Amino acid sequence: MARELNEVGVVGLGTMGAGIAEVLARAGLSVTAVEVSDEALARGRGHVEQSTDRAVARGKLDAAERDTIFERIRFSNSLEDLANAELVIEAVPERMELKAEVFAALDKICPPDTILATNTSSLSVTELSVVTGRPSKVIGMHFFNPAPVMKLVEVVQTVVTEPSVVEDVEALADRLGKVDVTIGDRAGFIANALLFGYLNHAVSMYENRYASREDIDAAMRLGCGLPMGPLALMDLIGIDTAYEILDTMYKQSRNRLHAPSPIIKQMMTAGLLGRKSGRGFYSYAEAGSAEVVDDAQTPTPGGAAEGARPVRTVGVVGSGTMATGIIEVVAKGGFDVVFVARAAEKVEAVTRALTKSLEKQVQRGRLEESARDEILARVTGTTSLDDLADRDLIIEAVVESLPVKEALFANLGEIAKAGAVLATTTSSLPVIECAKASGRPADVVGMHFFNPAQVMKLVEVVSTISTAPDVAATIHAVSAELKKHAVSCTDRAGFIVNALLFPYLNDAVKMLEAHYATADDIDAAMKVGCGYPMGPFELLDVVGLDVSLAIERELYTEFREPGFAPAPLLEHLVTAGYLGRKTGRGFRDYASR
Repeated sequence: MARELNEVGVVGLGTMGAGIAEVLARAGLSVTAVEVSDEALARGRGHVEQSTDRAVARGKLDAAERDTIFERIRFSNSLEDLANAELVIEAVPERMELKAEVFAALDKICPPDTILATNTSSLSVTELSVVTGRPSKVIGMHFFNPAPVMKLVEVVQTVVTEPSVVEDVEALADRLGKVDVTIGDRAGFIANALLFGYLNHAVSMYENRYASREDIDAAMRLGCGLPMGPLALMDLIGIDTAYEILDTMYKQSRNRLHAPSPIIKQMMTAGLLGRKSGRGFYSYAEAGSAEVVDDAQTPTPGGAAEGARPVRTVGVVGSGTMATGIIEVVAKGGFDVVFVARAAEKVEAVTRALTKSLEKQVQRGRLEESARDEILARVTGTTSLDDLADRDLIIEAVVESLPVKEALFANLGEIAKAGAVLATTTSSLPVIECAKASGRPADVVGMHFFNPAQVMKLVEVVSTISTAPDVAATIHAVSAELKKHAVSCTDRAGFIVNALLFPYLNDAVKMLEAHYATADDIDAAMKVGCGYPMGPFELLDVVGLDVSLAIERELYTEFREPGFAPAPLLEHLVTAGYLGRKTGRGFRDYASR
């Protein structure tokens, strides 16, 4: 049975350490908070004061509760004051030599049964444990920033950590109102191992000028529902902190995807550390400010749509879910739409689905009946591609098969009028192949909507090496008319979103495959620790494991990056027919739910 810990210590009162001290005091524990100097101690106390004052202002605490928190915290600049602690949590800067020095000192001061915990986010807990005479009493207790708000705690056990120590720390995490995941001692643990590989990849994308910082961040926020874009998140974390974490992870894992992108070290050396220095990937009003200000890289509003060709009429080819959603979106945007399906019954099915969707919106008060009727009046269905001859813009949304798309674009190249823009909604196939098949490659561009098109705000505008500038500008202008946020990129596998998303999902599968953590713990770590709307295995089961595998194969084929090779476990599940929710079983079994 776990013991109840009541007398605890925190060493290091930066933002994280002060937050941990506050969390412990809020839960009723007696806390001794230690810093190296009176000046650092005053800063640490200031962190707690600011945090609790904000909580009072927001009605999360009352003044009496705030005062009680401070009554429970004793501020000190002497480690000797931790002589009676039952647990000490170290939260000093992320340097092994500094943490080892603290642990060696605590080992001499604290009683033999005192648990020594490190809040490290990436360093080896095992390596820290062996500088003490009690490695079995050493454990990782990784909180997330800001500690009073973030619910996740990663409990990191080494090969010699006593089971009773793990139980005690798990019980404490529960008492603090945290969600804990218990894992082994591995570089980056769960959340950082998955998060920082993704962040590093996004930085490489920016460094290679594949897409702008604004477009990369907008793509991941709007395309995946993430709370922040990767480059803005790097600025929040701190470029120096990110470098240290990536460098540590790379030294432990030798995974090339964790090797810090060169620009990260260059920015760190130049003092461009993110929000805390006032400049990182973005520029801020002042050091420590969250307010982004314009700089030389800030794009001109509407600039991407300059020189667009006029579009009044639109054609859509396809009758599936995506095609139907695009038809609705375009008709709502005020464009006259002709859609082409393979057979008359498909035309009727699309018309029924469109009518049903609009009727639901009327019933929910989101659409007037007159508006519904106007939208439907703008839509015409046909089975003949020849009926698209007068369209200004033709959007293809057929099956994700390159031979099918190539044949279609060969036809569209002959049928479409001069100056018409031809767009493909492919999510993973090379746009240039469609462009080549059309015989008029300058007119062809990628216009990648996200599913469901009626809801998702993002459109990726994918220019090939042959796409005319005014063609890309046209898609930006049309997207704005449709109230979509368009981002620009060139014709590379995965574009922005899938190129960043699917290697992260693949890493999660490899983590599960290695029996490092369960699917539930990995999902919880990313949702609770990083604010993701879905965990990686939830998302894979929704997307479909076959679809995910196909995208990962495209990425690996194009980039030849060993880390992008699809995890064997994913290959095996697809072979077995376990494709996710659509078949009732994927990483989880839905048939019994």
